[in-house]
Amino acid sequence: MIAIVDYGVGNLFSLQSSLVAVGAETVVTADPAVLARADKIILPGVGAFGDAAAKLRESGLAEVLTREVGAGKPLMGICLGMQLLFEKGFEYGEHQGLGWIRGEVRPISEVIGEGLKIPHIGWNALHFGEKKHPIFRDVREGEHVYFVHSYYGANCADSVIATAEYGAELTAAVACGNICGCQFHPEKSGDVGLRILRAFCESEALA
Repeated sequence: MIAIVDYGVGNLFSLQSSLVAVGAETVVTADPAVLARADKIILPGVGAFGDAAAKLRESGLAEVLTREVGAGKPLMGICLGMQLLFEKGFEYGEHQGLGWIRGEVRPISEVIGEGLKIPHIGWNALHFGEKKHPIFRDVREGEHVYFVHSYYGANCADSVIATAEYGAELTAAVACGNICGCQFHPEKSGDVGLRILRAFCESEALA
């Protein structure tokens, strides 16, 4: 069973529908007992870093998720959910993240140069390193996925598993042990996104 964390941030229907489309048993929940029973967890999110981090902590879900991840349960963060995996974020101030992945979340305006629209909205090609991560097992170099973001994972070179070009090489996905995250929206990325979600659901190990 794949548990989608419901902490009041974002529309979860399209993500749940995509998981159902790849044959995954799925539940949307904020119940610690259900999260404990789940085989894997997905942390979604849209909106501001600080608000989302506060909701996770105030609800007690940050502690619950930290316990599950610490026990080795696979977790995928999507969009803001990926950003929350980092140590801190600089969106309207400085805010503490979950701290599971070394690095921070910074404005793309710092690196993309002038003339490009912010937020970055659209389809961009994925680029991989020499060793492809298991969630990309069925994705070819250069296939496109859908982004909507104004911030990106920075100072995290040791965990980057994919990048995308938008005025600069931006972090598109990260991984560390049983944790992974996608800056793009696989649930809005057509067949490519479904392949990524299927791989996450089916992979026995993420490392």
